[in-house]
Amino acid sequence: MAHSDPTRLIDKGAAMPASRRKSLTEAPGAPPSEVVLDESLVARLMQGRLGDPFALLGPREIADAPEATQKAKAKRLRLCCYFPGASAVQVYARTSAAPDELHAPDSTGSLLGSLHEWSPATGQGESDHDQEAPRQRSGVFFGEVKLPRRAVQPPIPYVFHVTWRGADGRETLQITEDAYAFGLLLSDFDLHLFREGRHRQLARCLGSQVMQIDGVEGVRFAVWAPNAQRVSVIGDFNQWDGRRNPMRLRQSAGVWELFVPRLGDGALYKYEIIGPHGELLPGKADPMARATEVPPATASRVIDDSKLVSGRRWQDAHWLQQRAQGQTRQAPMSIYEVHAASWLRLPGEGNRNLDWNELADRLIPYVKGMGFTHVELLPVMEHPFGGSWGYQPLSQFAPSARFGPPAEFATFVDACHRAGIGVLLDWVPAHFPSDPHGLAYFDGTPLYEHGDPREGIHQDWNTHIYNLGRHEVRGFLIASALEWLEHFHVDGLRVDAVASMLYRDYSRSSGQWVPNIHGGRENLEAVDFLRELNQTVAERCPGALMIAEESTAWPGVTAPVSEGGLGFTYKWNMGWMHDTLRYVELDSIYRRYHHHDITFGMIYAFSESFVLPISHDEVVHGKGTLLQKMAGDAWQRFANLRAYLGFMWTHPGKKLLFMGCEFAETREFDPDRSPHWDLLDDAHHRGVQRLVRDLNRLYAGTPALYRHDTEAKGFSWVVGNDELNSVFAYLRQTDDEAPVLVVINMTPVPRHHYRIGVPPGQTQQDRWEEILNTDADCYGGSHLGNGGQLRAQAQACHGHASSLVLTLPPLSTLVLRRG
Repeated sequence: MAHSDPTRLIDKGAAMPASRRKSLTEAPGAPPSEVVLDESLVARLMQGRLGDPFALLGPREIADAPEATQKAKAKRLRLCCYFPGASAVQVYARTSAAPDELHAPDSTGSLLGSLHEWSPATGQGESDHDQEAPRQRSGVFFGEVKLPRRAVQPPIPYVFHVTWRGADGRETLQITEDAYAFGLLLSDFDLHLFREGRHRQLARCLGSQVMQIDGVEGVRFAVWAPNAQRVSVIGDFNQWDGRRNPMRLRQSAGVWELFVPRLGDGALYKYEIIGPHGELLPGKADPMARATEVPPATASRVIDDSKLVSGRRWQDAHWLQQRAQGQTRQAPMSIYEVHAASWLRLPGEGNRNLDWNELADRLIPYVKGMGFTHVELLPVMEHPFGGSWGYQPLSQFAPSARFGPPAEFATFVDACHRAGIGVLLDWVPAHFPSDPHGLAYFDGTPLYEHGDPREGIHQDWNTHIYNLGRHEVRGFLIASALEWLEHFHVDGLRVDAVASMLYRDYSRSSGQWVPNIHGGRENLEAVDFLRELNQTVAERCPGALMIAEESTAWPGVTAPVSEGGLGFTYKWNMGWMHDTLRYVELDSIYRRYHHHDITFGMIYAFSESFVLPISHDEVVHGKGTLLQKMAGDAWQRFANLRAYLGFMWTHPGKKLLFMGCEFAETREFDPDRSPHWDLLDDAHHRGVQRLVRDLNRLYAGTPALYRHDTEAKGFSWVVGNDELNSVFAYLRQTDDEAPVLVVINMTPVPRHHYRIGVPPGQTQQDRWEEILNTDADCYGGSHLGNGGQLRAQAQACHGHASSLVLTLPPLSTLVLRRG
């Protein structure tokens, strides 16, 4: 098999040493008459209905008679194990060999005995040599063995040698420790933290963990299913047979656990669950899985943490050390939003997407060359339906296997940091899909979701809504956020669909929602969750960003929790986006009647800390591309787009632009196809791309354009009411840098000799430099402008003592700086 597991089979005839090739009658265990099994437990085990397997399976120490002495008697164990389909089970003493040596057949000690198979007909044990005719095999083996006298007995003193006989009569040998010989696995403290929703390292507690227990290598499984009658771990290692590895229930927390010896990295598994009414549920993927199969396959995959993140040698220490200073609200932030599966597909290779290593080689240099400070990835958490773009995730802890193993995602993040690029992830705590292998009705009851459809079903997407009033669910989601931020070194999360979380009546008609305890529409549980989430991230991950996609007027989204806010770092400015796009869609002759669509955003621009988002949502589902939204003929559309981008990059707020928009894509976002990169053969598209690159460089190099994004002192209108000409002008300024003047002409009519007031300079030679003109010929414009430099005149205008006389190109944005 590809990975180590307890079904490591050895051909008995070829590989089993001569010292082991013995008759099953040699060194027999105690006669079955001395061992009595509870037939009801055996029957339930064989039926796959035994909820407490440790009541039957595993070792029991047999007390010596009172007159016996330690010197005279060796330790005796009564054993019971379950290997349905096996032909024989022998018990060997386990040596003190190193765990990695235990995979060799000769690493075990002397033969302690052969176990007898329980007979369903008689309830007695029978040895394989007693059979003269075929019989129904139970797979339940039991008996007594004496352990060799030792000064120090290994914690797990014996090992099973299990013989399997194939249809061709060929025998193979499996060597494994007894999964039911191990004590309680999770600590009471772990379970307490989980139950309280405060286990911040939950991914190292529940789920699958490669570890060594009592000197034995294997995998510890743990899963929350408090209402289940029985939970088993199933996988390649037990032929996906739910009878073979039933788990132990820890009643205090509703968590089931089991250690499977000799299982290792890469093994596939699920949980088989019998619900509270005795119903067998579809096989469930592990909610805490940190690796998965490639969809549409749905199994979880064991991953050795030492090979994942904690064991890797990160090279981004400097980035993380300076992140708290580099990601403040006073720093520039220009985000390139990417759907990793379609940023660049390879038509010559079946239209496949790039893997993480290929994205590191191609995406990172592109983002850096374009001058973006951050890349934001649409959700990369594993999701069954690619058409959801990742917004219906089921494995909140696992990077999608579509792009390679989790370790390669870590390598991608590391490479971004070494290139000076921050990494943001879209993260979805609002809802999850109803796929049968997922979280929905996980243990046969509404566990992660609300039971009442008025609270538990999302009307827009027909998905389930997390029950944020349940401590375990809140802890699950917060642990997921920390997994990405702490273990994968991600620099921030953009939290999806926050508005749908905050309001109980979101997308619901009267009678379709349940009021809160005060009779209101606010979702108080979601508010508490978001505050706890953001506080936890702020405490544990200095400098990490938490960005809300929130489209309502909910107050204090980016205010500190201590001041009654939700505690996000930024909020998407959806109002600005809708207003300004509505404006540029208008023919220029009508724009004078909608002047306020551009100016209105400044009324509330400093009420929150904003990101200006031109995201994937605006270029899909019939909305058209960013270029197609622009009014006018072909030339005017490009000019409008350039002017709009110039306005966006100089307006208060951090920037976000979806892939393809940076070169005026002509086709809507399609997750199955790449943007039209061949459009860059056209000078107009190439000009838009060059403009975005230059805007990023200008923005990052001009503190006036970002330092006071969240403060009114960083912005002032110069011309805000010239509706007739559709001209806008404003100053961006800091306390210690030269001011920047931005002038926008949103008509195709050039404006000559347009006078604009400016603050007076400190010298008579008050010169201003035109540092960016979106109408420049290098961007595809008409090359109308102001010759690079202008001198201010001592003539008052627009409330300022000095003024400039400008030529305003058609459909353009000019940026000038006092020189």
